[in-house]
Amino acid sequence: LATGPRQNNSIFYEIRTYDIKPSKMKEFVEMINKYCHFRTAHSELVGFWSAELGAMNKVFHVWKYDNFTHRAAVRHALANDKDWQGKFISAALPLIEKQHNEVAYLVPWCQLGKPPKEGGVYEWVTFQMKPGGPALWGEAFQAAINAHINTGYTKLIGVFHTEYGLLNRVHVIWWNESPDHRAAGRHSAHEDARVVAAVRDSVRFLDSQQNVLLIPLQCSPLK
Repeated sequence: LATGPRQNNSIFYEIRTYDIKPSKMKEFVEMINKYCHFRTAHSELVGFWSAELGAMNKVFHVWKYDNFTHRAAVRHALANDKDWQGKFISAALPLIEKQHNEVAYLVPWCQLGKPPKEGGVYEWVTFQMKPGGPALWGEAFQAAINAHINTGYTKLIGVFHTEYGLLNRVHVIWWNESPDHRAAGRHSAHEDARVVAAVRDSVRFLDSQQNVLLIPLQCSPLK
C-alpha cells in the first residue's frame, strides 16, 4: 500500500500542530512573533497560523525541507542555537500542552500557491481517506478539489499527502477574503451540480474530515 513521495523531487513539508495552554495562548503568539526570526534563519517557514474556529488554543505551522539530510542538519543546528534555545524554547515549552508533527509531500498535481492579497483567512481541511493511497482515491479526490477551484470563490494554497504520521491523510489549505466570503461561496458550491457530483464520487473513499479556520500570525510568510 506504500505510495512513495507525491512529487518528483525530494522536497517535503513538516506539518506541526501545537496545543497551547488556554491561559498562555496570547503569550505564546507574542513570543513566536518576536523570536521566529531565530528559527527561520535555519530553514524556510511556509506559514504559521492560530486556530479561530474548529479548534481552540492551537497553532499550525509548516516547514519546507530539501530532503531528510537537510532536516537533520537543521535540527542539529537548532539544538545548538543559543538564541533560539535560550530566548524561545526554554520559555515556550511550559506554555505547550501537546506537540504533533507529520511529514507530507505536495501532491503531484499541485503547486504551492499564495493568496492574491494579504488580510484574508485560511481554511485547513484534513481528510482521512480509506487505506489504499492515491492509487485508490487520487483521481476522485483531485476532481473534487478542482470542482471547488472552478467555482472561483476560494483560492487553493496547497494539497499535502502524509508520508509519516497517519497515512492516507490529506491536508488541503484554502484562502478566502473573509469568513463571510467563504460561507457565501460554500453555499453557492452546494447548489452547483458539478461540485455535488464530484464530491459524491470522492466521499466514497472518505473516513472523516475536519475543517479549521485559521488566522495567520504576524511572522507567517503566508498572510
